Amino acid sequence: MNLKAQARNFTLTDELREHVSTRLAYSLNHGRNVVTRVVVRLSDVNGPRGGEDKCCGIEVRLKDSPALVVEDTQTDLYVAIDRAAERMDRTLDHHLARRHEFAVVSVLEEGD
Repeated sequence: MNLKAQARNFTLTDELREHVSTRLAYSLNHGRNVVTRVVVRLSDVNGPRGGEDKCCGIEVRLKDSPALVVEDTQTDLYVAIDRAAERMDRTLDHHLARRHEFAVVSVLEEGD
């Protein structure tokens, strides 16, 4: 899996990069055959003012399919990463299930 992490308005630490990598490797493991690239965009929207402004956006590029995109915003960046990874896990599951259903229906229709 080709993973690219980007940070805006703060420095991306090695610990944060490792957390993103580990969390997404776990969440996207079931799609490893179709995932070609993952881009994670982390940002601190309000900067030093604080508040619920730590954003994690995840874009997953797939073979022969449009990209999947999710985003989550929290006060804690690690929580935002975890929640966005969980949402991407569910989104990818749903996408793969629909893709499988379509393939099965297509095969059945060809048999008629």
